[in-house]
Amino acid sequence: MSEVLAAEAAAISAVCVTPDFERAVLALRDSQGKVLTTGIGKAGHIARKFASTLCSTGTPAAYLHPGEAAHGDLGFVGPEDSIVAFSTSGKTREVIEMIRLGRHIGLRTVIAVTSHPESELRDLSDIVVDMGIVHEPCPHGLTPSASIAVMLAISDALALVLMELKGFTKHDFGLRHHGGYLGRKARADNE
Repeated sequence: MSEVLAAEAAAISAVCVTPDFERAVLALRDSQGKVLTTGIGKAGHIARKFASTLCSTGTPAAYLHPGEAAHGDLGFVGPEDSIVAFSTSGKTREVIEMIRLGRHIGLRTVIAVTSHPESELRDLSDIVVDMGIVHEPCPHGLTPSASIAVMLAISDALALVLMELKGFTKHDFGLRHHGGYLGRKARADNE
């Protein structure tokens, strides 16, 4: 168990924060349309979580499933929208197709969170937040765990830096996340 945790921690620690990270944050801050997230499989779970974190920290966002996009949900994309696409390989067919077709209906900014240096997603993106080369600790090197931990860390960093840039306060958080322990904690000083 400790080897897996160490491998995931090392993968996160190895991420290089480049100027593209700042470009991604500023593009999300300055987006004139909707902020969308996408990915499929485990990367899709991270994309969903990222959209949720953005919403509770002052940036309305929605997850768009690439498979559902192929069957009509691409109609959710509008002019000036931005999308953050998560794919370790950058070769996920459904994500690539959705990005290509989304551009035809106005998708403005594509931000990729990806690892593989040679990928179609990189070519289709305006900004690439590079995960670096990630080695999975799975005995077969297949089960995405370290790569998913890296995606989660990158998406959390994007959301929290964006929140700070927007001057988002504890009070603002409490207005959006009013339930449960965090809601009570956010409102504690405001009531």
